[in-house]
Amino acid sequence: MIKRANYADSGVNVELANKLVSFLKNNANDKRVISGIGGFASIYDISNLGKNPCIVSCTDGVGTKLKIAFMLEKHDTVGIDLVAMSANDLVAMGATPLFFLDYIATGSLEENQFKQIIKGIKEGCKISGMSLIGGETAEMPGFYSKGEYDLAGFATGWVEKERIVDGKNISNGDIIIGIESNGAHSNGYSLIRKLISENRIDLNRYEADFSCSVGEALLKPTYIYTDAVKSIIDLGPHAICHITGGGIFDNIGRVLPSGKEAVIKISNIPEQPLFLWLSGLADMETEELYSTWNMGVGMAVILSEEKIDEAIENIKSSGINAFEIGFIKSGNGVKIA
Repeated sequence: MIKRANYADSGVNVELANKLVSFLKNNANDKRVISGIGGFASIYDISNLGKNPCIVSCTDGVGTKLKIAFMLEKHDTVGIDLVAMSANDLVAMGATPLFFLDYIATGSLEENQFKQIIKGIKEGCKISGMSLIGGETAEMPGFYSKGEYDLAGFATGWVEKERIVDGKNISNGDIIIGIESNGAHSNGYSLIRKLISENRIDLNRYEADFSCSVGEALLKPTYIYTDAVKSIIDLGPHAICHITGGGIFDNIGRVLPSGKEAVIKISNIPEQPLFLWLSGLADMETEELYSTWNMGVGMAVILSEEKIDEAIENIKSSGINAFEIGFIKSGNGVKIA
C-alpha cells in the first residue's frame, strides 16, 4: 500500500510560514502602504511626490557575511545589512528611499531565527525611512544546510529628474569627501573567512583594539547613509559613491567622466583597528587592500571645493564622521597617494 504523502512530509512547514506572515502583518503600520504584506503584490501611494519624479530601484544581498552570523548563531543585525546595501545605492543617485521588499530562502523555517532577521530588516527600514511592504519566504528542504539561509533585498526610491546625481558635472578641482564606515560592512567576507580559517581564529576571542570580540566586530551592521546624504543634497554634490565590493577604486572609478582622475590621499583616512588587523593577516599590497575592503570609507562624495566645509559640518551633524580624502584632476581612473 502506498503511504499518502503531504507537503509537510517533504520538510515544508506551510502552517509556520502563514503564522510568520501574520506576525509581519501585525507589525506593519504605514499609511503610505495601500495594500501590503500578505497579498500577491503591494501598492504604495506616491501621490505626494514631486512634479517630475523618477523612480529609482535596486537590489542586493548580504553575501558571505551571513556565514559569520551562522557560526555565531546571531541573526539580528544581518537584516540591517540587507537594507543598507540597497538604501545606500539609492541615496548614491540622490534618491529618497521609499519602500523595501525582502527575500528569505532557507532549508527549514526556524521561528526565532526568522524573527531576528525581520527585527534587523525593520530596524534598517526605520533608519533609512523606508516602508517594509512585503517580500517572499522560500522554504527549500535539502537546498541549504541546517540553520543556514540566504537574503536578498529590493528597494525603491524617487528623485526629481533635475536633481539626479550621476557624476556628469565632476570638474577639475572638485574635492572628495570620505564618510566613515562601520567596519567591513558587507563586502570582502570571503577573504575574511579564509583568513580566519587559515589562522584558526576564534570568533568569540576578545580583542582589546576592537573593544569587543572578533565576531562582534565582523557582524557590526553596515551604516545606512540616508541622513548623511540628505544633509548635503542641497549643496549639489557632483557624485556620491557607495564604497562596496571593489573598494574605492571600482566605486569611485565608475562615476568618473572620461579624462578625469580621482587622487585619494589615504593618509587622510582615519585608521580603523579592524582594517589594521586584517591588513596584518592578509599581508597585501596597499592598492589591493583598497580594492578589497572599504578601509574606513563607506561613502565618498565629490563636490565643488567651496562647499567642502559646509558639507563636512552637515554630515558630522547627522551623526557620522566625514573628512577630506582627495581631489579631481585631469587624467583617468583612481590613484592613491
